[in-house]
Amino acid sequence: MKSTAKLKFNAVLLCAVSLCILSLLFAKVGFAKGNGIMDAFEAKKVAEYSWVVFGPLTPPNPQNKGFMNNPLFTITDKSVIVIDPGSSLQVGEALLEKIKKQTDKPVTHVFNSHVHGDHWLGNQAIKNAYPDVKIYAHPVMIEEAKAGEAESWINLMHNLTEGATDGTEAVIASITLENEQEVKVDNITIKAYLSEIAHTKTDAMFVIVEDKVLVTGDNNFNQRMPRLDDGSFPGNIKVLEDAMKLDVDVVIPGHGPSGGKEVLSNFRDFLSIIYETSKEMLDDDAEAFEMKPVIVEKLAKYKDWESFDDTIGKLISIAVLEAENE
Repeated sequence: MKSTAKLKFNAVLLCAVSLCILSLLFAKVGFAKGNGIMDAFEAKKVAEYSWVVFGPLTPPNPQNKGFMNNPLFTITDKSVIVIDPGSSLQVGEALLEKIKKQTDKPVTHVFNSHVHGDHWLGNQAIKNAYPDVKIYAHPVMIEEAKAGEAESWINLMHNLTEGATDGTEAVIASITLENEQEVKVDNITIKAYLSEIAHTKTDAMFVIVEDKVLVTGDNNFNQRMPRLDDGSFPGNIKVLEDAMKLDVDVVIPGHGPSGGKEVLSNFRDFLSIIYETSKEMLDDDAEAFEMKPVIVEKLAKYKDWESFDDTIGKLISIAVLEAENE
């Protein structure tokens, strides 16, 4: 009887140890247990090979735990490509859970659209799960991230989410892109379009050639107000006009719902109204506070965009400063 009991005890102990080891292994690759961040958001198929998890329009906060962008993944015949995996370790892990529901193929390539951390700090989760992953970005993005932007965004996300992103570390892209460079990944081609200045000085847009899908990063917004603190109105407008000439059917903005090329022209018009009206009124010696009601009236179709009332004054001020220096 004692021998039988001992055997049973050893069997139970072995089982418990095995489960513990398995849990640790799965936790390491980020698939073990859902963290709930993306539970309310479906991975939507937008083309033959590509899927997007469209994030909420609200800024980073304790409720959304920092998830706010539109991570895209493309499933090739052998692997997975990710563009902009999100704002934190936790968001990146949640994205891996979404990918795992569609395929068991490994993530081999990641592309980052620009230096703002809400788009790329999720690199860490993918690097943890797939140590050999290749991560690409605009060369200036890599420089700025290393020069302090990465740490600034880690701190910002921590503060805005009240600690929900704790544990996030900067895994900065190590492979620089060139304008119109094509990266072939199995049966899929990613073509990068870089600019000198648009939303920032670090922007790269990506076309999934076989899917005719354009991922704009924050060069394009839809139903959400943009930030242009370190960008350019004319630069951003030019990039959007150039993008409208590309052979694409689907446009994935950095924030907000997707669509066709009308998503590009709609945001181009938004920026143009602010900038051109500011320039015209500046020529008439108007002050920024006098411009605001005029511009707001012209932007009537955009008045329901997320954070419109809180942001429009600052955007006008930025436009005026740039117009003065033109």
